[in-house]
Amino acid sequence: MDFTLNEDQQMLQDTVARMVRGEYDFQTRLEVEETELGFSEAFWNQLGELGLCAVPFPEEMGGFNGSGVDVQSVMTEMGRGLCLEPYRQTVILGGGLIAQAGSESQKNDWLGRIATGELKVAVGLQEPQSHYNLDDVETRAEGSGEGYVINGRKGVLIGGHVADLILVSARTSGDARDREGLSLFAIDPEAEGVERRVYRTMDGAKGCDLFLNNVRVGADALIGTEGAAGEVIQYQAGRAVAALCAEAIGAMEESVNLTLEYLKTRKQFGVPIGRFQVLQHRMVDMNSELEQARSMAILAANVADDEPSDERDRALSAAKNVIGRAGQFIAEQAIQLHGGIGMTWEYSLGHYAKRLIMINHQFGDEDFHLDRYASLLKAG
Repeated sequence: MDFTLNEDQQMLQDTVARMVRGEYDFQTRLEVEETELGFSEAFWNQLGELGLCAVPFPEEMGGFNGSGVDVQSVMTEMGRGLCLEPYRQTVILGGGLIAQAGSESQKNDWLGRIATGELKVAVGLQEPQSHYNLDDVETRAEGSGEGYVINGRKGVLIGGHVADLILVSARTSGDARDREGLSLFAIDPEAEGVERRVYRTMDGAKGCDLFLNNVRVGADALIGTEGAAGEVIQYQAGRAVAALCAEAIGAMEESVNLTLEYLKTRKQFGVPIGRFQVLQHRMVDMNSELEQARSMAILAANVADDEPSDERDRALSAAKNVIGRAGQFIAEQAIQLHGGIGMTWEYSLGHYAKRLIMINHQFGDEDFHLDRYASLLKAG
């Protein structure tokens, strides 16, 4: 099988790479990280103007009808630049949920604006007690008149502090941890009863916890069929996992490159420390982990848009497990080979390490996906 990018995919990747190199150097990232917004509005607008926010959407919705491999091209370069913009949250996850389950009016209203970068979306699927289990939902939506009243709490909505629209899962029937009975709602973040507690995560991104206290929404806020959102959420979470895997590859490649360059220039006893065989062996180990992770990211990208199946889920869990483990290993080895400078604020390596660790813990860490993979094998 040929895994090389075709001409259009290569052009897409080159476009994003040029943007990141030209507009998003490390010093710029440090500066925008400190702003109230937490990311570069100018860079986000460029993503929209160049059509990069439209990549995965159907052509009739203003998109490019891009595949998982196209998304991988974008996410890898954004991972290489440690970009803080809410691309995955808005375009991949939020847009994906709307595209799969939304009504025609919801798609017409929201997807076109997501594709141009006008509309930012945050998604609240996890709760403090859920520990990666997206079926574990205690937030409830009770029917009331022509709509619903929603109460509950959602945790770690990256980009939620600036979202124009927030999508949340809520239970309309069933018991906690039942997949049946889950529904998906669109909420105005400025609505009465919505509270956002904003904070910065360890990798520099901004997020919030969402508190919903008797939040009233109309019937048109329901996305898809009442009580049937569980499968939609699981499917789109798989696409988000594939995007995270691609982002991790960009961050890992930069970590390996930074470490190799350091070993070539840092001298001890009058020679570059890269001459020492034991350090060469550790670089080989890092590259071996990277190559295996890269292969799994390609696998994840190729199955991301497949029909729902245990085989697809197994491939995505295998990829997330391998990439989570490899990312943590590369981050740790890179810092050890650098020594103290590896964790200084002014040097980029420590920031790559933090991002890789966060990627491991988003949508399930390596242990979670190993257990899930084993369970899916038994089920098959």
